[in-house]
Amino acid sequence: MAFEPPRRLVRALGETAPEGDDWLEKLPELAREAVERRELTVERVQLPGGRSSLVVLVRRADGTPAVLKLAPPRARPESERVALAHWGGRGAVQLLEPVSEGTEGVLLLERLHPDVSVRTLPEAKALLEAAGTLRRLWVDPPEGHVFETVAERTGRQARAMRAGADAAPEVAPLVDAALSAREELLESPPEHRLLHGTFRQSKVLSGERMPWLAVGPDPVVGEHAFDLARLVRDRVEDLIAQPSGATTTRRRVRRLAESLEVDRERLRGWTLFRAVESGVRARRVGRERDAELLLEFASWL
Repeated sequence: MAFEPPRRLVRALGETAPEGDDWLEKLPELAREAVERRELTVERVQLPGGRSSLVVLVRRADGTPAVLKLAPPRARPESERVALAHWGGRGAVQLLEPVSEGTEGVLLLERLHPDVSVRTLPEAKALLEAAGTLRRLWVDPPEGHVFETVAERTGRQARAMRAGADAAPEVAPLVDAALSAREELLESPPEHRLLHGTFRQSKVLSGERMPWLAVGPDPVVGEHAFDLARLVRDRVEDLIAQPSGATTTRRRVRRLAESLEVDRERLRGWTLFRAVESGVRARRVGRERDAELLLEFASWL
């Protein structure tokens, strides 16, 4: 079978590829080797797929359905592997293969229902189910872990945000507000937990073992509010289209903070930082529509 990378993946990785990176060119051969090594039967490549990995629906030698995921080093697949192993299927997709020779950048995972996420539910129900799933992931990190911390990850992002503000002075006030919020939040984080890192409704899929399970973490260690902040802006295009979008957003911050026992102001601050960071990054790679939505959303906070 030819493993042609989905257009969405090619476009997304092309936006961030460092000079000389040839992972996409090698991907078809990497996929073939991964399938042959594990004696898998390929059903199909998942489309439209993700923005950082190739996802292939497969069956193991005994007929068990599974998912084969291949990701470039910059997507930190080994960090994902360690996090999934630590969660052990509690709130997240089950890892089916331990670390061994030939597994670098390749994850063999429990098969969920790839086309059924909590985003298919009505908004209020979707937020409730997503928040409940996220709560199960908030555990102490493994001893001696090497995960990035929130301070480290947002430090890299902050440097890129400053450069973005220099290139586009009109976003400077929002960037200044986001960076100030970050500095205040990092002074006294209330907890130090393993977080999903990129949690949103589309990252929670229907399963057989449990109704809903999280997929695709980019794990980081820090406070709960940082993880919950990405969920606040889910369906941002719908929020922007509403005349009461700003009011709805502030109500969502309050409700999510209360339901997960997170400080409301800390959640608001991290939501501001993450929305501005995403907006500046979208503008940097030419996704102007996404940038406009995210920066308008951030202005409501």
